[in-house]
Amino acid sequence: MSRLSFEALRALDLAHIWHPCTQMKDHESELPLIPLHAGEGPWLVDANGKRYLDAISSWWVNLWGHANPSINAALKDQLDTLPHAMLAGFTHEPAAKLAERLLQRAPPGLSRVFFADSGSAAIEIAVKMSFHYWQNVGKHRKTRFVTLANSYHGETLGALAVGNVELYKAIYRPLLMDVITVRSPDAYLAEPGESALAYAERCAAEVESLFAESADEIAAILIEPLVQCAGNMRMYHPRYMQRLREICDRYAVHLIADEIAVGFGRTGRLFACEHAAITPDFLCLSKGLTAGYLPMSVVLTPTEIYNAFYDEYSKLNAFLHSHSYAGNALACRAALASLDLFDSTDALSRNQSLARYLEERLQKHFADHPHVSDVRQCGMIAAVEFVANKETRQTFPWRERRHLRLYRHALEHGVLLRPLGNVIYFMPPYVINENDIDLMTEVAVAGLNEAVRQVGSL
Repeated sequence: MSRLSFEALRALDLAHIWHPCTQMKDHESELPLIPLHAGEGPWLVDANGKRYLDAISSWWVNLWGHANPSINAALKDQLDTLPHAMLAGFTHEPAAKLAERLLQRAPPGLSRVFFADSGSAAIEIAVKMSFHYWQNVGKHRKTRFVTLANSYHGETLGALAVGNVELYKAIYRPLLMDVITVRSPDAYLAEPGESALAYAERCAAEVESLFAESADEIAAILIEPLVQCAGNMRMYHPRYMQRLREICDRYAVHLIADEIAVGFGRTGRLFACEHAAITPDFLCLSKGLTAGYLPMSVVLTPTEIYNAFYDEYSKLNAFLHSHSYAGNALACRAALASLDLFDSTDALSRNQSLARYLEERLQKHFADHPHVSDVRQCGMIAAVEFVANKETRQTFPWRERRHLRLYRHALEHGVLLRPLGNVIYFMPPYVINENDIDLMTEVAVAGLNEAVRQVGSL
């Protein structure tokens, strides 16, 4: 395929594509599109040859760098045999082996894998399975779902309903099912002098009070283990997950763990639930599952859930959810190649070392910054909250779009950052090195200084 010039590709795109999570008018002036040509390790390369350090793993999906040779080779091999076949009535080696290996590595007690094509779909499946399970076992009143304040679980209607980020949800509220929202265990919200642990315990106690009154109506509670990613990378103590598991067991409520963003090593362990030594009733995975190559998601469940749907056809209680690309052979092969890299490298221990170095750089550049109210980190996920007033935590007016200035500064200096409002975050591929960490944090603090200049200079 012949290559278009930088400007020709930009013009062709603007003539035809509607981009995700974007006010398209911005691309005509404020945010000129960057046509990409290649990816090399942690770097993206545009059509003019300029390089950008992908400090956010292209929306948190890339684990091993762009165009990883091992994953490339696996996909080329699979492409010559079976790119795709439907998973209804058929199976193939990549899907069967991937299911086996995921269950071997997942928290103990999970025994079945349901394939889908996106993170939102995984959440929809878990919600439907939970609801349907209670119907199948005769608990017909258990139809409601509990979500955490500031949570995000995707943008299809069911996933949107069980999330709580108003930016995405508000306009669609008339289309969404009603859910119960409880306080987030987000440590940033703790009272002065209150530890993250104490605050987590307090939030869990509120959930227990709710369940004591209403568990007979509640099917499940959903959480993003340890980090509420789209909710400004807010983080909480793992004790909250332990308490929630105990409470869900006591009151017969399902626990749905959305590890779509935090799974596959982001938090320092393969799965975030490991930090609390818990097994959820539904474990939802996507993003890093295929290391940024192809869209795929899975929902892992225990035998108890599976058995509630296993019966004679005439009972009509099977789970009839389907995706045309469920178990796509190419995606499964990419996921297997990614798991191979976890097995053949010391990635998790190396990540722990890189996380310590990242912590040092964050403390150096941001801890005492006059416009930074919080620096937080969970493994290879880090966030810096910038504010107008450090003492009161007063934020800048959102209409000033300070984050846009920071984003543009970073691109000009060869780093892809995409702040979440007033939060700068880092979630890089695992193939970065200390020099890359130096670059992304130095560019970020310079961009922050640019972003917080006086309004009159905007």
